[in-house]
Amino acid sequence: MVSEQGRGVWGRVATRTRTLFSEGLKALGAPLGDGFYEQLEELLVAGDVGPRLAAKISEGVRARRPASVEQARAALEAELVAAMSQKPRGLFIDAKPACVLLYGVNGAGKTTTVGKAGHLLKADGFNPLIVAADTYRAAGIEQMQAWADRAGVPCFAGRPGGDPAAAVFDGLQMASARGHGVVLVDTAGRLQTQQNLLQELAKIGRVAAKALPGAPHESLLVLDGNLGQGSLGQARGFNEALPISGLVLAKMDGTAKGGAVVAIENELGMPTKMIGVGEGISDLAPFDPARFAASLFGGGD
Repeated sequence: MVSEQGRGVWGRVATRTRTLFSEGLKALGAPLGDGFYEQLEELLVAGDVGPRLAAKISEGVRARRPASVEQARAALEAELVAAMSQKPRGLFIDAKPACVLLYGVNGAGKTTTVGKAGHLLKADGFNPLIVAADTYRAAGIEQMQAWADRAGVPCFAGRPGGDPAAAVFDGLQMASARGHGVVLVDTAGRLQTQQNLLQELAKIGRVAAKALPGAPHESLLVLDGNLGQGSLGQARGFNEALPISGLVLAKMDGTAKGGAVVAIENELGMPTKMIGVGEGISDLAPFDPARFAASLFGGGD
């Protein structure tokens, strides 16, 4: 399980959502009557929490009977945390080596996330290996190798145009032989509607299990934070091909749709395990629901 790193990310999480929520709460002001809770519900919808969940959270805040706007904000943070997944959020990487498979649509931030995760795990002493299994694009392999170099983590690259599952199998075997603690697998981007590519993703999972008992130990779906609840369809489609063990939220620094994190977790019951806020090698951290909720209102760091 990854220890706490990336303390500096929380001040940069969902800055546009934070502006919306913090200024919105100030504008609501006292008294905390029916009008306050109606406007609070509208504020949550504007932050992409979704109408149904916004109504539920607003009523939850009312039930806590806050006596001031400040107490209402504390109650709101508590309700946001309660609405998110209650499943464990740490990476389950006790096996040696453990296999962490990352996948998602093109442009979600998957390859950069793999590089940043390698940096994070190296700092925690896990001796990671990155496997570049996006064999369809030579540029994809080169990009992954560049991020691995930036992280100071060795990279095993599949053959351009070759079978990505074979690359994963060979990479896992090499990791076992060389004593690596964790293998991070970067896969080709694909849409949740591309059934043939989703089946290929399932094949990668099966081949990983043949190379390493219990693999993949984590199957993480990387989502673009700017898409908000538009990511729900992606998550459903990918989960049918290879059950998702957790989410990674990338590009969460400037999004105006930070509330969607709560909605996605609430609907799918999947925990967010890591959050990324920029292009820096250290711009990734384990996800903390309480810090996330606080960050939406200007705190959390």
